[in-house]
Amino acid sequence: MPSLAPFYERAKPISYALLRTAFGLTIVTHGVPKLLGLQHGAMADPMKGSIDLIERVLNLPFAPQLAAFVAALETFGGLAVAAGCATRLVALMLAVEMIFVSIALGPTFPWIDRGIEYPMILGFVALFIWARGGSVYSIDRLVGREF
Repeated sequence: MPSLAPFYERAKPISYALLRTAFGLTIVTHGVPKLLGLQHGAMADPMKGSIDLIERVLNLPFAPQLAAFVAALETFGGLAVAAGCATRLVALMLAVEMIFVSIALGPTFPWIDRGIEYPMILGFVALFIWARGGSVYSIDRLVGREF
């Protein structure tokens, strides 16, 4: 509706900051249980689950170390994206992680079968955030530098 154009323009930076914050906090909910050894949904030990995916499905070396990196990225990187701090760098790292998660869970698509649509949409949101950066309401903007 053209008559709402001024509202849309004012809402753009706020709605983007809300999307960035919601995305970052959603990612944090996946990292904290891994770091603290807490149950996450149906997973009794999400860190063990991450190690198993990295080791057995992706066939990558140093699975425990990579899983610890992923847990830290999800926890602290998610907080950074939510706050708009080093937004582009962290969002790109999270997008790459979501590619690997999608490969590990693929080729199934339905989420009920541990499919890829959840990490896939998170990956695309991460790419969108990477492209936009921290924007107006961010620590990046406050310090005058985007990473």
